[in-house]
Amino acid sequence: MTRLTTVTRALIAAVAALLASTALTPAARAGTDPKAPKDFVALRSVDPTILQEMRYVTPHNFVGERIDGYRQPLCILTRPAAEALHKAQRRLLGQGYTLKVYDCYRPQRAVDHFVRWAEDLDDQAMKGEFYPNVDKTRLFADGYIAAKSGHSRGSTLDVTLVRLPAEPTRPYRRGEPLVPCFEPQGARFPDNSIDMGTGFDCFDTLSHTLDPRVQGRQRANRLLLKSTLEGLGFVNLPEEWWHYTFKPEAYPDTYFDFPVARKSLTSAH
Repeated sequence: MTRLTTVTRALIAAVAALLASTALTPAARAGTDPKAPKDFVALRSVDPTILQEMRYVTPHNFVGERIDGYRQPLCILTRPAAEALHKAQRRLLGQGYTLKVYDCYRPQRAVDHFVRWAEDLDDQAMKGEFYPNVDKTRLFADGYIAAKSGHSRGSTLDVTLVRLPAEPTRPYRRGEPLVPCFEPQGARFPDNSIDMGTGFDCFDTLSHTLDPRVQGRQRANRLLLKSTLEGLGFVNLPEEWWHYTFKPEAYPDTYFDFPVARKSLTSAH
């Protein structure tokens, strides 16, 4: 009996310890999120006039759900990138436009979410809008998805132009009929951006900034964005008209994973 009692007590103690550690896990995790370096800022603290439509906080993106690590609809950038964007905004306001950002700093956990989604070939819920002509098996090979993103280094953003006065963009309704992102502007999902020839995050060669099939006003709009940003130190990714990186990057070799949230910043913004 003594031996059995000892064993039973040991088992009970082990189970109790396991339950206690499990109960503490959420609180422990809440306190262990990494923080951003001091030179990361909320864009609104540098320029509150730039519009923000942070797509990955919403289900209106190529995955179809809120992306890991996006806790608030907040654009976070390294200060040099934010200040250069502020200069671009000042130039554009005088021409009757405002910048609008769709994404800025992106945590590594969000990139990991994209990779998991790309590997799940059965999940094609948003294909009709974002990649109608691309086989999902080709997303890695064609460069649409990768295990690392320049966004995670803090000086890259996805951006467009909106004519002033800015009209609101209606909210996306989950499950609504999807229209290919390369359809004429009046047919695809309504966005208050000027016509860039495709919607944001359109997985198609028509999204290449200088694709020769994009002409007229659409090409002029892309070139206005490109010339303005490149004149202030940004470099465009040729495959995506919306994708720009401020150079030189403050962290060219570091991929951060702090959440997109005000609490990640070292000071209140």
